[in-house]
Amino acid sequence: MVPKRLEQQVRVRVEEIVARTPGLINLTPDMLTLMTLVLTLGVILLLVRGAIPWAGALFLIASAFDMLDGALARAKHVASQFGAFLDSTIDRYSEMLVFLGLLIFYQREVADPTLYTVLIFLAANGSLLTSYVRARAESLGFDGRGGLLERPGRVIILSLGMLSGWTIVSLWLLATLANLSALQRFASVWQQSRHDRAEGRKLPAAKQGNPG
Repeated sequence: MVPKRLEQQVRVRVEEIVARTPGLINLTPDMLTLMTLVLTLGVILLLVRGAIPWAGALFLIASAFDMLDGALARAKHVASQFGAFLDSTIDRYSEMLVFLGLLIFYQREVADPTLYTVLIFLAANGSLLTSYVRARAESLGFDGRGGLLERPGRVIILSLGMLSGWTIVSLWLLATLANLSALQRFASVWQQSRHDRAEGRKLPAAKQGNPG
């Protein structure tokens, strides 16, 4: 839902800004990545207190560090595989923590939170599956990208929902589109596997098992 060209332009612009910002020189990309997690903990506190719009604003700020850490790594020429791994792991934690904060809020503030609980579960499940399908697919040599809703889109929908007071709408969108995106990626990998079989290529025996 976030156009690829727009996302790429934003990332390029962020890299240019980071490269010209002396104040970031003494920071490491991993420090910025961990800052995302720290700020997300603040999002939870705001959600628990019912300050939903402020939580949405802080979540946007926290998510901005997701672009800054990668841009800083490239600007300082210190990009590493572990840094990318840490970034992806913190991203998953950040999303789930926001869903946890929303769950706690609705459990406390709504007389019958069943609908909210189900939507939060579906949205969280779809978000995790979208990321997992890509990671598992790429570990097997497939292209696991694509789908209607990647992380930038999920962040924007959830943040705008909290900022505007239409959190229930954002949860409906995430519950639907995130799971649809996971299914789209699954279908894409299935089509790639069929093409590989038609071409006579086989999956290496070491990668045929389930890693758990």
